[in-house]
Amino acid sequence: MTSGQTEIWHNPRCTKSRNATAFLDEAGIDYTVRKYLDQPPTAAELRDVLRRMGAEPWDITRTGEQVAKDLDMASWARTTADRERWIEALVEHPNLIQRPIVLTTDGAAVVARDDATLRDLL
Repeated sequence: MTSGQTEIWHNPRCTKSRNATAFLDEAGIDYTVRKYLDQPPTAAELRDVLRRMGAEPWDITRTGEQVAKDLDMASWARTTADRERWIEALVEHPNLIQRPIVLTTDGAAVVARDDATLRDLL
């Protein structure tokens, strides 16, 4: 993340992601866009985002995606011991990451799927 600036992990083909950037624009928030499908997060970056969100990797996984079905992720355990397996899958298949993720300068992070979540964050 760029120091001192809000960042959005963005997929321009996703309506919720486009709505989030429109919200940030309308609110006058200075932010950077990370097209996370083109620039996937590293495992370390993902661990940091999860820490900032107070979430686990399965909390931000799009389990309905075909690749998740192909990997049979619905059957994967959701324990501390399995956490790295989930993180590695998200790193390898960034399309499995819920979007958009907004990271703020004060260290917060959320999956911003609606305006109310963004309002609360900002």
